[in-house]
Amino acid sequence: MKITFRLVGGFLMTAAAVIVMGSCVSDKDSSGLEYMPDMYRSPAIEPYVDYGEIRGRQVSELKEQLSAMHPPLGTVPYYGTNEEEVRLMLPWNIRPNVEFKSTHGLTGYEFTKENTYETQAKNLVVNPYTLTEENQEYIFKEGKRLYTNNCAHCHGEKGDGNGPMMVNGTFTGVPNYADKKALSNGQLFYSIYYGKGAMGAHASLLNKREIWTLVHYIRKFQNKDYGADTQVGSSTNDEDREPLGDEMDEDATLQG
Repeated sequence: MKITFRLVGGFLMTAAAVIVMGSCVSDKDSSGLEYMPDMYRSPAIEPYVDYGEIRGRQVSELKEQLSAMHPPLGTVPYYGTNEEEVRLMLPWNIRPNVEFKSTHGLTGYEFTKENTYETQAKNLVVNPYTLTEENQEYIFKEGKRLYTNNCAHCHGEKGDGNGPMMVNGTFTGVPNYADKKALSNGQLFYSIYYGKGAMGAHASLLNKREIWTLVHYIRKFQNKDYGADTQVGSSTNDEDREPLGDEMDEDATLQG
């Protein structure tokens, strides 16, 4: 019996020594050999991962292959159960003009030959993110933050078109918002969402709530008293209110 215990003990000690010594490698930066790596190194597909190098193996055909893919066209992201929030964040039903494929590099959208900026967007006079007495302080504060981060470098801190990129001559032709009072809320949204002139699309940078927040903030440049009357969703007449998404035209395709 003692001999059996000695043999078993010796075998276990030898196996442990082999495992410990076998995990040592000459590379001082290495963590050693990995046993059962799937237990702690997820094999799941993840965004922004270079799959050309997989566990030390170089796979040239996968090198620099994009792993973060766009959602399928027509899918709607999940935004919870708040009806107002969901309706606000639904994909926009106004499609960009087909020329935007070449002028602004838009991909993953359904296009139209119609000049929707001058037709559909122009008729959208209501900002669906309603400004109220309770939320206007937050909206203007958030609008200033978004504007500073995304717009001020060209449009200027005061919205006068004299941002640093204009002053140093990088761009020209950036308008003064004070001269654009006639633009509807829909046209302002369209310009930010899809781009306008030399300005690129911001649809991939800002969600719809953030863009509608910027529209409110831009109105402040045009009218310093904007927001004093909390009924400011419309720039003209509330009777022309645009549906938020559940009453879209039959030929309008959902898009991000």
